[in-house]
Amino acid sequence: MKTVDVGAALDDGQWGAHQKLLVFATALTIILDGLDNQLLPPAISVMAREWGVQPSAFALVLTSGMVGMMIGGFIGGAVGDRLGRRVALLGSVVLFGLLTILISFSTSVEMLLGLRFLAGFGLGGAMPNAAALSSEYVPRRKRPFAVTLTIVCIPLGGSLAGFVGALILPTWGWRALFLTGGIVPLVLAAVLLKVLPESPRFMARRKERWPELRALLRRLGHEVPADAVFVDAGEKAVAKASVGQLFVPEFRRDTIALCGSFFFCLLSVYMGVNWVPRMLTRSGFDVGTASYGLTAFNVGGVVGAIIGALVIMRVGARISMLAMAAGAIAGSVVLAVITI
Repeated sequence: MKTVDVGAALDDGQWGAHQKLLVFATALTIILDGLDNQLLPPAISVMAREWGVQPSAFALVLTSGMVGMMIGGFIGGAVGDRLGRRVALLGSVVLFGLLTILISFSTSVEMLLGLRFLAGFGLGGAMPNAAALSSEYVPRRKRPFAVTLTIVCIPLGGSLAGFVGALILPTWGWRALFLTGGIVPLVLAAVLLKVLPESPRFMARRKERWPELRALLRRLGHEVPADAVFVDAGEKAVAKASVGQLFVPEFRRDTIALCGSFFFCLLSVYMGVNWVPRMLTRSGFDVGTASYGLTAFNVGGVVGAIIGALVIMRVGARISMLAMAAGAIAGSVVLAVITI
């Protein structure tokens, strides 16, 4: 009988075709997460005209989606810890897929607000579980790449939302846009239900799932005997820590600075995502062109993330972050004074 340390096996494993396939599969869920998350902004002008309301009436709808995502992130992480990352991820994809389909049947801003809030649960719950799954499938040396790829897929999905909106909105209308955005995730979830395995570390804690874990490790290139006993020594060595420890004198300044950085970064991102299409339509562009504006905004995010990651590896995080923040401020000033 051989004892297999799952954490060590994953950390030192190979970067083969099967690992790449699994990372690609999890990345697809986040592309569709980004897609569904950004379907509403291009459609606001069309929906406002159909319902006879001002576009400003959708501000609360957009906010409700963000609140739902925040709650969904907490719930999704907890469900992943208790029931498994695969279950939580696919459940999130099914949830936001179904709710996006229901949005296509909305008849009022109030109904849309409730559905968008509930869809946010799935949209927010997918990201932490996808990142955790993709990081577990790959060796330690490739883990930063896997996580970065997963994160970049959010704006990549957003750019796809602008492209799809430009194709569907002018001809088929906003209902067809949301119907398409809901069906595609459900199809993907059905496929991944067959091909996406559970978190190896999660299965290592449950003896009844060891046969499944043994088969997965073999597909990942590990030699595992039939009578292997699985442990995860690295997980047992991690000490429990509370959020309060982030605010001890040693870490307080860094914690506050990082929280502020993330807050204002996401504030500017979602302001752009939610209102760029409307700004363009008010400037005289048709709805299709305005949707391409959303694509351009997200493509810029993808390019910036990749360049930023490369620069950080060379000069470090602090200088890179300050330089990118200065560039963002300069860009905002230019946008504020430009006339179309």
